[in-house]
Amino acid sequence: MKLANDIQTHHLVHQSLEDQGFCVLGSKGLCSLLGMDLGLLHSFEPYWNSLAQDEYLKDLGKYRFRRHSSYKLEHGSALLVPHRAHWQSLDYNALHGGISRMFKPIESPLQDSFGWLKLIGGVAALFSPSACAQTLYCEAHQFRIKTIGGIGRPTPEGAHRDGVDFVAVILVARQGIKGGESRIFKIQGSEGIRFTLDEPWSILLMNDHRIMHETTPIRGDDDSGYRDTLVLTYRYKGFQEPSSSTV
Repeated sequence: MKLANDIQTHHLVHQSLEDQGFCVLGSKGLCSLLGMDLGLLHSFEPYWNSLAQDEYLKDLGKYRFRRHSSYKLEHGSALLVPHRAHWQSLDYNALHGGISRMFKPIESPLQDSFGWLKLIGGVAALFSPSACAQTLYCEAHQFRIKTIGGIGRPTPEGAHRDGVDFVAVILVARQGIKGGESRIFKIQGSEGIRFTLDEPWSILLMNDHRIMHETTPIRGDDDSGYRDTLVLTYRYKGFQEPSSSTV
């Protein structure tokens, strides 16, 4: 898929999301819309070198590493909230739903730095003209999928929704791998699209009410290959919780 580096206005992104339920932007388009320098985004990348192994994988795999932090957005400004567990219902994650997964938080000073908070707030504004007029609850997930044993699975749960309103998948890095193809499917109908994010800081934006998504396994010649991503989810009705409580 050709990345939409030429998209220069929020209106065109909003229109693409309205018409298709998704939009893909290259790094140039993302930086232009957020008013951020690509060098600043690259400066975040070393924080993917110290992610913690995901101990909750039902397939007992050792290929996924991650950190997780949560934010509350008011009038487009993101604020870090006290560290909390990640929870999804079985309706949205049949493999790992129904359990509270307490991952290590995104490291300081990244998790509440000015540039990081600007990125979280700026991505929220891409989804809808009114997105920042309401309170939004964001969960930020750093992922590194390694080719342990020659293969790594970015989405072991398969095609899924996340149970939120909006989802952003940002490719941070690819090293020594093949695969990692993004597949998105419209919930209504059988239409599907396949493409590979391979440009660092390119982004896939999705309306979670309309689109299911998955990423195919990655393969490498040895254990040194990896795929780094940042996944941001946004929800109006508070964080997903086992109960109705919100932060």
